[in-house]
Amino acid sequence: MLHKNTFLFAALSVALWGSAAQHADAAVVASLKPLGFIASAIADGVTDTQVLLPDGASEHDYSLRPSDVKRLQNADLVVWIGPDMEAFMTKSVQGTPEAKKVTIAELAKVKPLLQKGAEDEGDEHDHEHEDGENSDHHHHHGDYNMHLWLSPEIAQASAVAIHEKLVELMPQSRAKLDANLQAFEAQLAATDKQVGTELAPLKGKGYFVFHDAYGYYEKHYGLTPLGHFTVNPEIQPGAQRLHEIRTQLVEQKATCVFAEPQFRPAVVEAVARGTSVRMGTLDPLGTSIKLGKESYSQFLTQLADQYSSCLKGD
Repeated sequence: MLHKNTFLFAALSVALWGSAAQHADAAVVASLKPLGFIASAIADGVTDTQVLLPDGASEHDYSLRPSDVKRLQNADLVVWIGPDMEAFMTKSVQGTPEAKKVTIAELAKVKPLLQKGAEDEGDEHDHEHEDGENSDHHHHHGDYNMHLWLSPEIAQASAVAIHEKLVELMPQSRAKLDANLQAFEAQLAATDKQVGTELAPLKGKGYFVFHDAYGYYEKHYGLTPLGHFTVNPEIQPGAQRLHEIRTQLVEQKATCVFAEPQFRPAVVEAVARGTSVRMGTLDPLGTSIKLGKESYSQFLTQLADQYSSCLKGD
């Protein structure tokens, strides 16, 4: 009899510890760091926020590790743009119930805000040839630009959606979640105004970006890009394209060319060499920013500083 009770106790403790351990892993899991900025502001003081894509990696060619898959399975809530951006997550997220995920590109408030994506001039066939049909890069050939976290309006809609899901999942934390959303919206409005003021004098100054990611931010703040080096940062632009860009830099009197920390700026340096064009760096993923209540506002401000320091020539 004693043996049987000991066995039952052991089984019970394994079950209890097992569920506790599993719960300890649970968190809001965001695919990309800027989505983590938004999620961590809403979940602050309620549950942890984790980011799948490691700093320095690119969303364009990442592969999930077994530990990532486990984090997705255990997550309280999964936040991602959708299959046209994070192709690396599509299979793992298929099994996640709708109640436990926010797919930003599919939100009713976001759909009308989607911008058409650009195609890379002249090297369409190279993409097909190199990437094949089941390419992780296919989001570049979708109809829309999927770098949605660069839109303050879409960030606000995403925060509302994350708040709604967390209130459904954790009704006991409603007061804290409500306060977090209110604080996020107030801070976003203040930062948006401040960034608008900082960038207003730069309207009409021409520049090139490394890859076609910034459309939402540029349109929102009235910036005037002359073009981009590539749609797909994994594929270096060809010699002909670089020659065209160099000609445009000189003829259109570009002030600045921007590289990105995730990608080596050698191509950008080569094109700008011997011209009076300045080089800057834009970080579309906020690599150096830590998750927290104010991180999304810091992200918008950091980008504004990166644009203005190069365009103004500070």
